[in-house]
Amino acid sequence: MKPRLYTPGPTPVPEQVNLKIIEPVIHHRTKEFRDLFARIQSELQYVFQTQEDVFVLASSGTGAMEAAVANCLSRSDRALTIEGGKFGERWGELCEAYGIAVHRYKLGSGRSCKPKELEELLRRDPGYDAIFLTHCETSTSGVLDLQAVAEVIHRNSTALIVVDGITSVGVLPMKMDEWGIDVVVSASQKAFRCPTGLAFIACSEKAWAAVESSDLPRYYFDMRKMKGSLANQNTPFTPATSLLFGLDEALKMMHDEGIGNIWEKHRMLGAAFRSAVESLGLEIFSENPSDSLTAIKIPDSLLEQNLVRLLKDKGCVVAGGQGELKNRIFRISHMGYCNADDLSAVLSALEEVLISCGWSVKPGMAAAKFQQMLTSDSGNA
Repeated sequence: MKPRLYTPGPTPVPEQVNLKIIEPVIHHRTKEFRDLFARIQSELQYVFQTQEDVFVLASSGTGAMEAAVANCLSRSDRALTIEGGKFGERWGELCEAYGIAVHRYKLGSGRSCKPKELEELLRRDPGYDAIFLTHCETSTSGVLDLQAVAEVIHRNSTALIVVDGITSVGVLPMKMDEWGIDVVVSASQKAFRCPTGLAFIACSEKAWAAVESSDLPRYYFDMRKMKGSLANQNTPFTPATSLLFGLDEALKMMHDEGIGNIWEKHRMLGAAFRSAVESLGLEIFSENPSDSLTAIKIPDSLLEQNLVRLLKDKGCVVAGGQGELKNRIFRISHMGYCNADDLSAVLSALEEVLISCGWSVKPGMAAAKFQQMLTSDSGNA
């Protein structure tokens, strides 16, 4: 049985991207590489919707998160982290690792910070130097109304707005310049249709001033070195050249599709998928679910069943919960190189698994609901 990948990272990689990755390696201090890197830079700016530099790191997304902390803060700074799950918590852990005085505002799993809630926080204490946000919390599927939250911050604070866009850039609307976001990080293995191993970080002019004045230690993740090399369309250290071949192809595919069309496709797939899951009598976990992935509560009567393993036996590889949500939820991605046929297949597999566990399900119900929602949404577009 051919497995299908529905984890929220890594996500499926198109065949044409894989074929590019296995092309003969080139030396990275050549015109050929500089031309490649220039194309990638331009296309990343398009996806991030920014005119600012977008730096490429040979790391996972956490490397870009660490680069944001190490470069944009100084020892005397105060930070606010908004934590609604495992990856929001990572911002707080990184700030603590660098000795930053940080207020870790914990929302609780499944919650997303509302603009009014953040406004009240900032009215009580507007003196933060940086506010760290998670656009889409991968561990819970919760999504932040980033545009509205950014507006609140601009009205009430001069803090840098630093955003984890690892499972949002290339899925959800992200208008970095228009919304006044100072730092956005992302990674290759989510919506960018590439394998794990590349991370991205973009900085506003305001953030760059903080980079220049930062007194925190940094070496490999020193963005001043990155900027110096980028002026010559290169990297300060050896790049992951083969992965960049694949990224170049994936970005071309994304450009050809159009970023607005990509956002709309994910909106439609996400809404239809959630409706189909609910038609099975299952409950969506997050109060404000993302179009990147769906986190589904495991009913009490099915807690003894290993739904993740049973779905894998059907050829569908999904993700379980993390931390305190282990064995309480499972997560199914619909980002990146994923289409309606892929989601119909996992819904059918989920129906079969539920029926085998004694859950009351009418065969074909979820897939039919999914197609009905897509047709209705498409007709109203």
